[in-house]
Amino acid sequence: MNYTIDPVTMQVVRYRLEQVADQMGYTMVRTSRSTIIKEIMDITCAIFDEQGKTIAQAHHAPMLLTGFEITMAELLKRIPLSEWKEGDVIISNDPYLGGQHLTDLQTFAPIFYENRITGFVGTIAHHSDIGGSAPGSVAGGLTEIYAEGLRLPMVYLYRSGKENPDVFDILSANIRVPDKTLGDVRAQAAASFVGIREVKNIFEKYSPEVVKGCMKMLMDYSEKRMRAGLLKISDGVYSGEDFVDDDGIEDKPIRICVNIHKKGDTASVNFDGTDPQVKGNINCPISTTHAAVYYALICVIDPHVPPNSGCYRPFTVTAQPGTVVNPLLPGAVQARTNTSQKISEATIRALSKALPEKVTAGSHGNIMTCGFSGWHPGTRKRFVYIDIQGGGAGARPGKDGRDGQDSHLARFMNTPVEAAELECPVRIERYELIKDSGGPGKTRGALALRRDVHCLAENMTFSRYADRQKFPPFGILGGKDGATGRFVKNPALDNKQMKSKGLDYLKKDDVISIRTPGGGGYGSPFERDPAFVLNDVLDEKISIESAEQFYGVVIDKKTLTVDLKRTTDKRSSGGTKNRS
Repeated sequence: MNYTIDPVTMQVVRYRLEQVADQMGYTMVRTSRSTIIKEIMDITCAIFDEQGKTIAQAHHAPMLLTGFEITMAELLKRIPLSEWKEGDVIISNDPYLGGQHLTDLQTFAPIFYENRITGFVGTIAHHSDIGGSAPGSVAGGLTEIYAEGLRLPMVYLYRSGKENPDVFDILSANIRVPDKTLGDVRAQAAASFVGIREVKNIFEKYSPEVVKGCMKMLMDYSEKRMRAGLLKISDGVYSGEDFVDDDGIEDKPIRICVNIHKKGDTASVNFDGTDPQVKGNINCPISTTHAAVYYALICVIDPHVPPNSGCYRPFTVTAQPGTVVNPLLPGAVQARTNTSQKISEATIRALSKALPEKVTAGSHGNIMTCGFSGWHPGTRKRFVYIDIQGGGAGARPGKDGRDGQDSHLARFMNTPVEAAELECPVRIERYELIKDSGGPGKTRGALALRRDVHCLAENMTFSRYADRQKFPPFGILGGKDGATGRFVKNPALDNKQMKSKGLDYLKKDDVISIRTPGGGGYGSPFERDPAFVLNDVLDEKISIESAEQFYGVVIDKKTLTVDLKRTTDKRSSGGTKNRS
């Protein structure tokens, strides 16, 4: 059958390519060894044309995607197309070459068809350990990238389909759990080879000319949709800000300021007013900064657009070198996720002034990444248990926030209790939603999560980085703030609150209570239907006291029904309080 380059064929090719990217990701999940990949799915995959432009991406973690394209540009500068061979795989994790942070290893491999390169496939995955001063490579408060782990430039992981033993030896010598990490690296390579095979099948069916023509049409289509969305926004400058609590070294907030200059069907984004880079490792590499901005812009302007390089054409994003959103060497970046969340939140906050009906209130706005490590008392083998927790999503126009979800920018899964307890000497004693943690509003902010981890081995380390423990998730259009998060050590005993970023040593039977932030509310709480407030009380999402204090809804404690007269009187008196 002869295929033509037309809109129908373009969409068919698009979905085939996206399915291949998803298949690559699930290959990685099925063949990996660590819970952070096979359970949390801190991964993504993409397919590029021969110029390194993104054509299709997997439906996994949006925050990892734009960095691919920046890395591809750097990669093609270093290795021209003429030097690639079929079966080659390049690996890199350098944040200053388009990478994210050191625990995110990226791989890139060429697609050869009829003896010439017709594109590339890429994978990225967060690994259990990449060396450095902290087990799990997740501690906050480090001051140089050299302390964060092994930094790989663009080196050959495979040459002509065969492993490069030198790179595998270097990895093995620098990480604490080589059996897991090397298995996960091989899973990324396997995903790459699956992707290459499946893309070749698409070329075989439709012909290279048709596929390439459809790729160009697809990117043009995405560009056209984004420009059409921009035309619906009034010209002007829209600014939003958010704050990182601290950098883990100095106890002072770090300001993130996003400025969107919209004109016609284009927009330029800068970070004027953003603080300089800091000592601690919350600095955000430019690749992650781009991803956070593009993610928020696409979500608000046209959330259903096919995500590819065409989406980026109407925008320019600039950030002054030496700022916290574009650091210079040797700036440490491992905890950059908490800054990237604030970039997205500030972008959404800026767009709320232009498109209030399309944005959400503030989410929990952090990624609570925890690393528990030590020696298993039964096997005496080293273990690293990475636990990533989400929190409350911001309330939406017409809908409450999604309780206990992960970050909208990362979209990770949770680690099932059974998986954590099976592989590591821990017991999850509580895993529940936190009552009254969602910001009151016409639509309610989502509830936060509590997860209590009981340590069953001696001399375990607890490394972590988190945020939103000082600055709460913001409410908008009259909605109230959500609750802040915290780490609590031994909640049944001394109930000690711990720093949000750092490294501590634990004794056997210590309990770490991970409590995430909630989500902000949308609109005035006094406009919320009293029946919805009552349902929240009956579902134990809010207390009777909060129903009255924040929503002005009086509920009879004996009958658990709304007292309509007292509610009307309460609401007519006006005013709601913010949480203390």
